[in-house]
Amino acid sequence: MKVLVINCGSSSLKFQLIDAESEQCLAKGICERIGIDGSMITYAREGGEKERKVTPMPDHTEAIRLVLEALTNPKTGVVASLEEIGAVGHRVVHGGEKFAQSVVLDREVLAAVEECNDLAPLHNPANLIGIEACRKLMPDTPMVGVFDTAFHQTMPEEAYMYGLPYEYYQKYKVRRYGFHGTSHSYVSKRAAEVLGRPYEDLKIIVCHLGNGASISAVKNGRCVDTSMGLTPLEGLMMGTRSGDIDPAIIEFLANKEERNIGEVMAVLNKKSGVLGLSDNLSSDFRDLEDGYNAGDPNAVRAMKAYCYRVAKYIGSYVAAMNGVDVICFTAGIGENAPLVRTSVCEYLGYLGVELDQEANGKRGQDIAITTPESRTTVMVIPTNEELAIARETVRLVK
Repeated sequence: MKVLVINCGSSSLKFQLIDAESEQCLAKGICERIGIDGSMITYAREGGEKERKVTPMPDHTEAIRLVLEALTNPKTGVVASLEEIGAVGHRVVHGGEKFAQSVVLDREVLAAVEECNDLAPLHNPANLIGIEACRKLMPDTPMVGVFDTAFHQTMPEEAYMYGLPYEYYQKYKVRRYGFHGTSHSYVSKRAAEVLGRPYEDLKIIVCHLGNGASISAVKNGRCVDTSMGLTPLEGLMMGTRSGDIDPAIIEFLANKEERNIGEVMAVLNKKSGVLGLSDNLSSDFRDLEDGYNAGDPNAVRAMKAYCYRVAKYIGSYVAAMNGVDVICFTAGIGENAPLVRTSVCEYLGYLGVELDQEANGKRGQDIAITTPESRTTVMVIPTNEELAIARETVRLVK
C-alpha cells in the first residue's frame, strides 16, 4: 500500500507519499501561498531534483489537484494512477477530549473535529479544508485523521487541570492538551527500539525542540505530562512564542502599550521567544548559535534563557516520573544544535549525565550521545511525523 500523508495549513500544504511496506518516502513536497498571489508547488521524487512551479492556487482543492498531478506525472511521478494510493493520512492539530487515538474519517468524525475548532482556530479549520479537498478528488480512498493531541490524552487529571474555577473545564473544556503528540510518540518508541529495551519498562523524556517546542514525560509507554497547554503558547520559550509567563503581564502590557488583548496575544505568539529576547536578532537557532560563539550579548542572553528553561522542564518531569532512564532530543533544534544539547546537559549532573562530545557532534542518525558510564542515557532521535502518520493510517485501513 502507498499512503499519501497530508499536513495542511491555512495557506500551505505539505505532502509525502510513503510506501507502507518498505516505509520509504517515494516523493514529497509543499504547496505554498495557497489563495495568495505567487503560489507555488515544490516537488521532488526520492533521489530526484526539486521542481518548483509557480501556478495559481485559489484554494486547497486546486493545491491537492496539483499534488496528485505531480505524483502521477508520466516523467517525474511515482505512481501510474491514483488507484495506487491506498489511503490518505491527515495531520489534525486538535482533537480535544474526543479523540485519544487516530480514527478513520467519516462525516460524524469530521463534525466532531469541527467542534474543536475554537480550541485551535488557526489550525483545525485548515486541516478540515485539506480533508474536504482530498475527499472531493479521491472520494473512494479511505482517509485517516492523526491528532497532535491524541498521545497526550493518557495524562492524569492532576497533570492536565489548571488552577481555575472548575466550571470553565465543565463548560469549555479548558485544560492542558499538549501538541506534537505524533512526534513524541514516534521518538519515545524509537528510542526504546534503538536501545533494545521494552517500551513499557522505560521512563522517557522527549524534548521536541523546533521553532515550536514542547517536552513530554512518557512513563511505561504512556504520556503522563507535557509542556504545551490549551494552546501551543504554553511551556517552553520558543522561536517567536513566549512560553510560560505571569498571566498578569497581559493586562500590564495592554495598559502600558494601549493595546487590546488580541494585540498583546499577537506579541506573545509572533514577536516573543528567542526572537524577542534576542532584541529581534533572530528566531533561527543557526543565527543565534553564530552570535553566541561570537559573543553577541543578545544571542548569549537568548540561548542561555532557552537552555535553562529546557533543563528546568526536564527536572520537573524527572520528579513527575520519580526518575528517568532516557532523555531524547528531536526536531530541528534538538537534532541539529549540539550547543543547545551541551548547554542543557550541563544542568543534568544530578542525573549522572556524561556527554560524549564526538557523538554529540553527529547529525541525522539515531544515536546515544552519552558515554557508557553515564547513569542516564541521552539520545538524539530524528523525528519522522510523516512516517508515524502513515503507520497509523495503515493500521486503521489495512
